[in-house]
Amino acid sequence: MRLLWKLIILLPLINSCAGEGRWSRPTFTQEPQDVIFPLDLSRSEIILNCAAHGSPSPHYRWKQNGTDIDFTRNYRYKLNGGRLAISSPHTDQDIGTYQCLATNLLGTILSRRAKLQFAYIEDFETKTRSTVSVREGQGVVLLCGPPPHFGDLSYAWTFNDNPLYVQEGNRRFVSQETGNLYIAKVEPSDVGNYTCFVTNKEAQRSVQGPPTPLVQRTDGVMGEYEPKIEVRFPETIQAAKDSSVKLECFALGNPVPDISWRRLDGSPLPGKIKYSKSQAILEIPNFQQEDEGFYECLAGNLRGRNLAKGQLIFYAPPEWEQKIQNTYLSIYDNLYWECKASGKPKPWYTWLKNGERLNSEERIQIENGTLTIMMLNVSDSGVYQCAAENKYQIIYANAELRVLASAPDFSKSPIKKNSIVQVSGDIVIECKPNAFPRAAISWKRGTESLRQSKRVFLLEDGSLKIHNVTRSDAGPYTCIATNQLGIAKNTGSLIVKERTIITVPPSKMDVTVGESIVLPCQVSHDPTIEVVFVWSFNGDIIDLQKRAAHFERIGGESVGDLMIRNIQLSHSGKYLCTVQTTLEHLSAAADIIVRGPPGPPEDVRVEHISSTTSQISWRPGPDNNSPIQIFTVQTRTPFSVGWQAVATVPEILSGQTYNATVVGLSSWVEYEFRVLAGNSIGIGEPSKPSELLRTKASAPVVAPVNINGGGGGPYELVVTWESIPEELQNGEGFGYIVMFRPVGSTTWTKERVALVDSSRFVYRNDSIAPLSPFEVKVGVYNNEGEGPLSTMSIVYSGEDEPQLAPRGTSVQSFSASEMEVSWNAIAWNRNTGRVLGYEVLYWTDDSKGSTIGKIRVSGNVTTKNITGLKANTIYFASVRAYNTAGTGPTSLPVNVTTKKSPPSQPPANIAWKLSNSKLCLNWEHVKTMENESEVLGYKILYRQNRQSKTHILETNNTSAELLVPFEEDYLIEIRTVSDGGDGSSSEEIRIPKMSSLSSRGNHVIEPNAHFLPVVVVTFYCFAIEPLIR
Repeated sequence: MRLLWKLIILLPLINSCAGEGRWSRPTFTQEPQDVIFPLDLSRSEIILNCAAHGSPSPHYRWKQNGTDIDFTRNYRYKLNGGRLAISSPHTDQDIGTYQCLATNLLGTILSRRAKLQFAYIEDFETKTRSTVSVREGQGVVLLCGPPPHFGDLSYAWTFNDNPLYVQEGNRRFVSQETGNLYIAKVEPSDVGNYTCFVTNKEAQRSVQGPPTPLVQRTDGVMGEYEPKIEVRFPETIQAAKDSSVKLECFALGNPVPDISWRRLDGSPLPGKIKYSKSQAILEIPNFQQEDEGFYECLAGNLRGRNLAKGQLIFYAPPEWEQKIQNTYLSIYDNLYWECKASGKPKPWYTWLKNGERLNSEERIQIENGTLTIMMLNVSDSGVYQCAAENKYQIIYANAELRVLASAPDFSKSPIKKNSIVQVSGDIVIECKPNAFPRAAISWKRGTESLRQSKRVFLLEDGSLKIHNVTRSDAGPYTCIATNQLGIAKNTGSLIVKERTIITVPPSKMDVTVGESIVLPCQVSHDPTIEVVFVWSFNGDIIDLQKRAAHFERIGGESVGDLMIRNIQLSHSGKYLCTVQTTLEHLSAAADIIVRGPPGPPEDVRVEHISSTTSQISWRPGPDNNSPIQIFTVQTRTPFSVGWQAVATVPEILSGQTYNATVVGLSSWVEYEFRVLAGNSIGIGEPSKPSELLRTKASAPVVAPVNINGGGGGPYELVVTWESIPEELQNGEGFGYIVMFRPVGSTTWTKERVALVDSSRFVYRNDSIAPLSPFEVKVGVYNNEGEGPLSTMSIVYSGEDEPQLAPRGTSVQSFSASEMEVSWNAIAWNRNTGRVLGYEVLYWTDDSKGSTIGKIRVSGNVTTKNITGLKANTIYFASVRAYNTAGTGPTSLPVNVTTKKSPPSQPPANIAWKLSNSKLCLNWEHVKTMENESEVLGYKILYRQNRQSKTHILETNNTSAELLVPFEEDYLIEIRTVSDGGDGSSSEEIRIPKMSSLSSRGNHVIEPNAHFLPVVVVTFYCFAIEPLIR
C-alpha cells in the first residue's frame, strides 16, 4: 500500500519524465541459479546472486519457500546489494526454494525459483563381504551397494588392488545406474578380489567399498547357455528436451552375447546416436520430440537371444512464444495483455503485480494467459509478470503498465510553425498534443472557427486537411485541445507556393558505343523553392560521384542535364529525371538505345574432326542493337602463339551462318576453336573456346633438315639432324629413318630410330675406317606410314685420339700471378691422329700432382698465357693434343717459380708544383718487405677527368716532370713497378687548372696523419711545404 501512495504522489513527475527515458522499471541482469552445496566442504558460506537495473536503482528482498526472509532476526543471512550470503549452512534449515525480489518506484519483479540442496555421500560399512563362487563359463554380478548419499554418482571397480580400473568390454560391464560389475562369462583370470569405488562430484568426495572375493568352483565348467539380460533400462523414462539420454543393456551368457539396438516403430535410429565400445550403452544427445518412442535391446549368442524394451517420453519445460511488453495507457482506457508459452506437458499461467499474485475481481479478468483490466486508474500502474509453469519449471515474462493522466500540452509536439503547400495541392496540418485522456480538437483560422466543407476536412486524429489549396488559404491556423483536466492552444502558419513544371524533358536517343551525349532536364519553379535533380537508370539512382567516369550533371539552378561520356552497351535502358522540392516530386523518362559490336557467340561445338578438317557449329550472341553481318573462326594449339585465323568452307561466313568446315589443319594436333562476330559497328568479343580435340593421324609429310654429324669414337658413324616438332609428327609411333652408304657405294644401309625426341644416331662397325666419308639421308615415319627423306649430306666417320705428345715444352714466369707455357706443334697424319688443338695442364707441389687448372687452345696455337696464379710458388705444366675422339699423351712436365708479390705499400709523401704548363712531382722511395719483389721503377697515371683516357709515364726515379696544358683539372696516381707486377697505387691527386690557383705559392699533397704537422722537402727542381690533412 505504501508503494501505491508513493506512485500516486510521484505520477505527475513520472509522466513528465516518461518521454525523456529517466524512469524505468526493474529488469533482472542476473537471477539466482540452482545450487548443490557439498555438505563436507570446509567453505562455510553459500552465495545466491541477484542483480537488476532500473531507475531509480532497485532495492532487494528474498523469499525462502515462499516466505520473506527477515534479515534482522537471522544473523546467518546477509544481503549485499542483491546478493544473498548464507553463512554456516544448515541442511535442515537452509534447504529449499529461493526467490529474489527487486523493487523501485515503478514496481517489483520476482525472480526465477532457485533450489538449494546439499550433496553428501557416507562411507561404506566396514563388514567383510561374502565370497562369490562361480564355475568357469558362468556369468556373475558383483554388487556395489552404494552408501546413503545425495547427488549424482559415478562408479568404477578395481581388481586385486590394482590402481587401474577394470577395463570394460564385451565381457565386462559397470552399470552407472546400479554401480554393479557384470561379467558375462567368467574365465580363470577373473579370480580375485574386486572393490567398488563411488564418486559424488557435487559432494567432491569418493569412497571405497570392502573387497568382494570371486573364486572359481572346482565342480566343472559351465556349458553354453542363452543370454540372460541383467542390466535393463526402465520401462518408462522421462527425457527432457535438449538433454542427453543414456540407456544401459548388458547380458550374461556363454558364448559372450552381442548387443544390438532398434526402435520398435521400425523407424531408423537417429544418426546422432552414440554407442559405448561394447554397445552396452546407447546415448541419444540433444533429445527432441522426434526421438520419443519405444526402444529395444537385443542380446544374442549361438544358444539364443533375449530382449529388453522401454519407452522414452519427451518432456519440455516452458518456453516463451509471446511475451508481454511495456504499455503506456491513458486513464479510463482498457488493458489487454496476452502471453503464450510452449512446453510438454502444456503450461498453466498465473499473473503477478509487483511480485504478488493477481486474482480476478470486478475490473480484472484473468483467463489462462490473458489479463484484462477495464477502466484503468492510476493505482493500476506497476510491474506485472506473466508466469508460465508446468511440472518441470516456471518462467516469467515482465512488463510495466503505466497509467497516464494530464491536461493537453503542446510543449513536446507543437504544430509545425510553417506549413508550405503549392497552389492546387493538398495540405495536412497535424495537431497531436500530449493529453490523457485524449483531447477534443477544434480549429480557427485567425479569429474565425473552421467548419468542415468541400475543401476543409477535420480528421479523426485531430489534423486539419485542406484540398485544392489557393493563394487565399495562406495565413495563421490555431488548434484548440480540450479534455477533463484542461485546455491548450497552438498556432502555425500556412504558406502557399507556385507549382514546379518540367519545361524540357529528356527525349529518346539512338547512339553508338563510345559516343558522348547530353540528356536534357529543365524546369520552371517558384523562385523561393530550391530544386534538386536526381537521375536514375533502369530504376536505380545514379551515384554521380562513384560513376563519374561516365556520368556528370551539367547546368545551373533550373537545369539538370545529364552528360554521359564514352557511353557503353550497359548504358542502354530507361533514364528518369526526377525533380525534387520540399513540396513535390516530378519526373520525366526517355529510352536510350546504345548500339555496339556483337557480343560473343555461344555454345561453340565440334561436330566432326578428320586429319586436316573439322566441322564446327555455334549460336549467335547478342547483336547489341545492330544486326550481325559476319562470323570469323580462330584456332589455338599447344604450339601456336595465341589465337590464329583459319580458312573455312564457306570462305565468307555471313551473319545467318551458324556452322562451317575448318580446313588446313595439321594431323594429330590438339585444337581449340572460337568464333567472333562482326556488325556495322565493329568486331565483338570472342566466344568461349570449344573443347580441346585432336585431329586424326596421317603419315608425316615434313622431312628433317640440317643433316650433319661426324666425330664419335673409332669405327663409329655419328649422324645428327634437327628433330621434327610435335605438331608436324602427324600421329603416334613417330620415329626417324637413317639411310647411309660409303661414298662411291650403291648399297644403302637403313636403320630406324624409334625415339620421338631423338636428333642423333650412332652406327658402329669395326670395318669403318677413320674419317671415311658417307652419303646420309634421314626420313620420318609413324604408325600411319613413312614420310619423305631429307636431301643427301656427306658425313665423316669417327677418328682415333692423337697418338703423339707435343715436344719442346717450356714455361717462364712474367709476374707474381702470370706464366707462359709454349711447345712445338705436332706434325700429324691419319695414322698418328688428327690434331684439332692443345690442352695445357698445370699444378703445384701442394696439389700432390693432381691438376688444378686446364686450358684449351684450338688450331696451331703453340703458346698460352696463364693468369691468376699464387706469388712465389712453383708451378708444373704439361701439354697434350686433342680431337673429337679425345686427348692424346701428355708432354714431360716443366716447372717455373712465379715472381714474388708486388710491393704492398703505395708511394707516399707526394708533393707537386705547377708552373706554366710544367708539373713537377716528387715522392719517397718505397721500401719492400722480404716476401715482395724489389721496386724497379714507378708508373705515373694521369688523365684530365674521370671519364677521359689515362696516360702512363714510367720512370726509375722518385721524381718526374710533366709538360701538359692545364686547361682543366688533372687526376694523378703513382704506383710501383716490380718483377711481380705493379704494386699499390697512391691516393688519387687532383691538380687544379691554372686559372683556379691562388697566389699563395706552392702546393703539396696532404701527408698521412702520422707525419709531423710541417715537413720541408727539397727537390731538384723546387722546394715546397706540405699541407696538413
